[in-house]
Amino acid sequence: MNTPGQHFLLSSAARTLSLARVLRLSDDEAWETFKSIRWASTQGEPVCPRCGCLTIYSLNDNRRFKCAGCGHKFSVTSGTIFASRKLPIRDYLAAIAIFMNGAKGHSALQLSRDLDCQYKSAFVMAHKIREAIASEQTAVGEVAGSVEIDGAHFGGYLKPANRREDRKDRRRRIYQTGKREVVVVMRERDGRTLPFVAKSEGAAVDRIEASVALGSTIYADEASAWDRLEARYLTKRINHSEAYSTPEACTNMAESFFSRLRRSEIGIHHHIAGPYLNAYAAEMSWREDRRRVSNGQQFLAATAAALTHPVSRQWKGYWQRAAA
Repeated sequence: MNTPGQHFLLSSAARTLSLARVLRLSDDEAWETFKSIRWASTQGEPVCPRCGCLTIYSLNDNRRFKCAGCGHKFSVTSGTIFASRKLPIRDYLAAIAIFMNGAKGHSALQLSRDLDCQYKSAFVMAHKIREAIASEQTAVGEVAGSVEIDGAHFGGYLKPANRREDRKDRRRRIYQTGKREVVVVMRERDGRTLPFVAKSEGAAVDRIEASVALGSTIYADEASAWDRLEARYLTKRINHSEAYSTPEACTNMAESFFSRLRRSEIGIHHHIAGPYLNAYAAEMSWREDRRRVSNGQQFLAATAAALTHPVSRQWKGYWQRAAA
């Protein structure tokens, strides 16, 4: 039970799953857990991932199955982000539990120490989990109702020189690294959070118009990039140089998303810009939408997403391409 004013993470509901409980699973119990989560609609009975046939034979070689319809041989992780796995199944369950219990994220370097595996393996595994849970966020489609919109810049940091006379004006284009991008968030009040990455707030307007349902009310700050939205939506603006919140308008829920993403960048992931910025933003939106959900339910949702999300070609041979 939550006491008045108590933070959710201090409540008993936030401790429904512990890492110790996962690590106490035997190999057979971990395998059965994977089965029950992947094929939940059939109460854990295998379904052919190729043709969908329900008549399946069990093979004796390494817990595999064979489809009676098409003859396809598969395992509990075939066609998922854990396909061609090298670690024991229990370690993957532990990785998801560790990942979910990190309220503001979990670094791949820390994960590699927790699981006693190479950093490369932990890095790819963490991004596969992010990709799986991000697929749930992108499947939302449109947001509607009262929608708060805001943008924040990430990446492209230029460290100031020690001596004043050696410092550069970081506002000038000549000193820009090209890595600075904007994360734009569309957040329903008491609803879904949809982030995406753009080069500027002005370049994000087309995506916003395609993602916010007509008839919605948009709350935004005084940035001129949002002026175009007033022709399409009822738009309520707030000037942050005068106030952060008024009875008419505020963007506090959008700002809370960026606050969490900033804390993740500073304390865990350090530099989250570049090609991975969208993945980190999607991860934080997934966590924000489930910030009042028990960690046990988060674990089940993340595992189900990982076992139903098809394996991405992006991570096949990733380190070989990176080294080339």
